[in-house]
Order: sequence, then C-alpha cells, then structure tokens
Amino acid sequence: MPASPSPAPSTMSAAASLSEGSSHVLLLLDIQRFMLSAPPIGVPSAKTVEKNLREVLKLARSSPHPPLIVHVRNIGDAGEPDEPGNDGWQLIFDPLPNEVVLDKRKNNAFAGTGLGELVPLDAEIVVVGFQTDFSVRATCGTALGRGNEVILVRGAHATFDRIEVLHGGGVTAAAVIEAEIEAELEEAGVHILEMKDIAYSWVDR
Repeated sequence: MPASPSPAPSTMSAAASLSEGSSHVLLLLDIQRFMLSAPPIGVPSAKTVEKNLREVLKLARSSPHPPLIVHVRNIGDAGEPDEPGNDGWQLIFDPLPNEVVLDKRKNNAFAGTGLGELVPLDAEIVVVGFQTDFSVRATCGTALGRGNEVILVRGAHATFDRIEVLHGGGVTAAAVIEAEIEAELEEAGVHILEMKDIAYSWVDR
C-alpha cells in the first residue's frame, strides 16, 4: 500500500517569518527516502551525507535567528523511485509547521514551484541535498542569476556514480562528480562551506 504524502505546511506563514526576521534560507533539495536508501538504489555516500544533512537541519532549527526552511520534493515519473505515493518519494525529514514544502518536476527548484516568490532577491541561500550534478547545480545557478548569495555545504550534497557512454566508457565516481560541480559552482560565484563552519551560516554578518 503506498505511503501517505507528507504534509505541506503553509507557505504564507513561513514567508512572513522570513520578512520579519532572518534574511537567510535553508534549501533542502530532494531529500527523499530513495536517495538515502542503501546503494545501489541510494547514493554511494548515503550514510555520511544523511548524518551531515541531519546536523545542518538541527543547527538551522536551533539557531537564535533560524532561516526560512524550504523542503523541495521531486515528483518522479510513473515507475520511478520518486513517483508520488511511493515510499521513496517521501521526505526523509518531517517538516515543522513553520516550514515550507514545495513539489518540483524540473531540476531547477525555482521552475514552476513558487520558490522565487518566497525567497527575496537579497536573501542568502544555503543549499544542501540531491543530486549535485542536476538539481543542486541548476538551482544554485538560478539563485546566482537572481542575485542571491548562495552557499553550498560540502559533504551535505551528493550524486550517483556516472556510467560514461562516450570516450571509451567506464564509470566516473560520484565523489569526483561532486568535486567537479563544487569547483564549477565556486567559479560561478557560489561559496563552498565546510560542515565545521555551518553553525555560522545563520548569523547576521
């Protein structure tokens, strides 16, 4: 029997809390059960990245000036692990009543979701989640284009190994892809933050 969908808290109250206080946003991209299943279904670094994601969310929620927390959930096609209603589609972390849940169908979390209306152009966005070379890359790029300051947390994003069909085939390890995308995004203007420094992300500077 398919699992029941996770509740979607009101976006209105969350947006109001942002405008009244913090200018920071924590964007949790596609942190859904199938991504953190044991490999090969989940990402190779599932155990490590789940621990780091839990720590990031814990610190954000306990901050004296908590950010707006937005859970973005991917809607997969029929037969895919993140098809709506499947267990793999469910969020890993249950949203609190003052947090936002948005569903997306494209890699870019700003496309067709209303995220752009929730996040001011001058907000600083901390990005974590999946997949590094798809949703993370596309969403960070769009946020930069809007003029947002963007922070990507190293060790709190991940992807899958990539099977190469050109140039002789072979497999590119997920860790290599993650490092390549970090370098690409840093060159574009994204700040790469180490886990040990995440507690300072929601301090007004």
